[in-house]
Amino acid sequence: MRSIGLVLMAAAVAVVPAAGPVSAATLHPYTWGDNGYGQLGNGTTTSRHIPAALPLGATGVSAGRDHGLAVAGGGAYAWGWNLNGQIGDGTTTNALRPKRVAGICPGSPVAEVAAGHYSSLARCADHTAWGWGKDDSGQLGNGPGFNKQLRPVRVATFTDLVQLAGGRNHSVGLRANGTVWAWGSNAAGQLGDGTFSPRPGPVQVNLPAGTVVTQVIAGRDHSLARTSTGKVYAWGINEYGELGDGTTTNRAIPVIVALPSAAKAVGAGAFHSLAVLSDGTVRAWGRNNNGRLGDGTTLARLRPVAVKNLTGVSSVAGARDHSLAVTTTGKVYAWGKNFFGQLGDGTTTDRKIPTLVPGLNGATQVSGGRSLSLALAP
Repeated sequence: MRSIGLVLMAAAVAVVPAAGPVSAATLHPYTWGDNGYGQLGNGTTTSRHIPAALPLGATGVSAGRDHGLAVAGGGAYAWGWNLNGQIGDGTTTNALRPKRVAGICPGSPVAEVAAGHYSSLARCADHTAWGWGKDDSGQLGNGPGFNKQLRPVRVATFTDLVQLAGGRNHSVGLRANGTVWAWGSNAAGQLGDGTFSPRPGPVQVNLPAGTVVTQVIAGRDHSLARTSTGKVYAWGINEYGELGDGTTTNRAIPVIVALPSAAKAVGAGAFHSLAVLSDGTVRAWGRNNNGRLGDGTTLARLRPVAVKNLTGVSSVAGARDHSLAVTTTGKVYAWGKNFFGQLGDGTTTDRKIPTLVPGLNGATQVSGGRSLSLALAP
C-alpha cells in the first residue's frame, strides 16, 4: 500500500480528456474493484470485477486507501476519494475521473507518485518532493500537522530523494546515499528511529551502519527496506507478525526478516508483507484472513511462508486484504479478499492462492488499496 502535499491554482486542475489513438507501447492505468468513491477513475461509482483501462498514457501508478494516482505527461494525476484533500484540487469533492495536480515540481517533471491511506506524495525529477491530503500526524513532512492540506506543500527540504512510500499516517523516503528517512505518526515505531514519538519532520531510520537501501515501502503502520545485498528490514507495528521476526512485538528499530535467500523486491499491505526472492518466488507473512498470504490457508504467519503456484515474479504489492504480483512476462496475479472484485478475475470469491488476472499483458507495475487494484499495462 499500504508504507505527501501541493496545488496553487484551482483553474489548473483539469479533468483528463479522452485520449486519441496511441501506439501499442503506450502504458495505461488499469483499475478494478470497489468504486464507491470513484476510485476506479472511469466516471462512475459502479464497481468492476475485471480490469479496464483509463484513457491516460502513464508511466507510474499508486493506490491509496480509496484513491488512485498516476504519473502522466510529466505531471501527477489523482482521482477517487477526496475527504482529506488527497486529490489536491483545493476541494473535498470526490473526483470520478483523473485530475492533473497543479503546483508541484516547478520546472521539473514528476518522476514518481506514492499514495498513503489518506494522503498523496509526488517526487520530482530534480529529487524534491511534494505532498497533499491528510496531515494530522505530520505525514506530509512539512512541519507540525495541519489536519489536512487541500493543495500541495513541499516535503521538507529534500533535494536527493530517489523513492517515496506512504503509509496510513506516516511516510518514508529513500535518499541517493542509500539512507532511509521517515516522518509522521510513530505510535508503533513505524519511523524506525528508536522512539515512539511522532515526527512532523524527517528523521533517519536507525539501520545498521553501512547499510545501503535500494527500496522502501510502507504498510498501514509498518515499514520495510530492501538493501543492496538483498536483505530485508522491517519495523513498526507487529500485531499480526507483519515484521516477520517470529514475534508480535512492535519494533521501533528495524529487525531483519529471515528469508531463505536474497530479495529483489518487497511489498507491504495493511497488516502483511511480501518479498520476491532472487529466484522469482514470493514469500509472505503477517495477517492472513481471506488468504492474502497465498499459502492456501487463512492462518496468520509470524515468519515468511511460500506463496503457492507463483514463479517468475518481478514485483509485488500488498493491499488492505489482498495481494498482487507481476511476472517477468507481464502477467498479473492476485489473491486474498475479493468482495468487491478486487482480484479482477470476474468473481467475488476470495482466493487463498494466486489467480491470474485476465486481460492484462505486458504489465509493469501493480498497486492495491482498500478494495481496489491498479496495474500499469499496454
